[in-house]
Amino acid sequence: MNDRVVIGRRFNGPPNSANGGYTCGLVGTAVKARAVRVSLLKPPPLDVPLLRQRADDGSVSLLRGDDVIATAVPGAVQAQAPPAPTVEQAEIATLRYVGFVHHRFPTCFVCGTARDDGLRIYAGHVGDSPLVASPWTPESDDPLFAWAVLDCPSAYAIESVDHSAQIVVLASLTVELRERPRAGERHVVAAWPVSSDGRKHHSASALYDAAGCVLAVADSLWIELRDPAAFGG
Repeated sequence: MNDRVVIGRRFNGPPNSANGGYTCGLVGTAVKARAVRVSLLKPPPLDVPLLRQRADDGSVSLLRGDDVIATAVPGAVQAQAPPAPTVEQAEIATLRYVGFVHHRFPTCFVCGTARDDGLRIYAGHVGDSPLVASPWTPESDDPLFAWAVLDCPSAYAIESVDHSAQIVVLASLTVELRERPRAGERHVVAAWPVSSDGRKHHSASALYDAAGCVLAVADSLWIELRDPAAFGG
């Protein structure tokens, strides 16, 4: 069954478009598969009606009129989650969050430092490793929030090894959500770089409970913008 959805302005990433991970979740959770790959084809608009359209092959598309914003299909996650940082290690890591010094999208719902109502995912380095991590206490078990927190840290993981990278935007996110986050409980989200090829950057992320059990794991593809001004950067 097709349905209409609206991404509220609260869920922005760049100033005038939706957070990529949240948008991917909006499409990806409509696909019946253990793991789902979502491709973002255009900046997801805010506060406008969108059509979430299901095809006979099980894929799902997000449309604004004739424009395809995103597509989702069954997929497979290649990343293997490393041992979880402890909550205490993640708390220390947030002190190294580069967004406190300079943030390209400070109003981002997930990682923005200028938001009182955001998810406050401030992923910084865990020790001297390329792994970045942040604690997270979800306000609900909504799976869209799990998709969202797997997004932004994977961008900071790229910047941790490629300091020359310009603004990157999410092109695709493949998520295997094994369990929903538990509202009011401490969690840890971590991310790490995988590879880079020109303007394409691959990274991965994972969501853990406080005991270190993996709740979700994701592969991410990020594209370096030729024109940062296009996203308000």
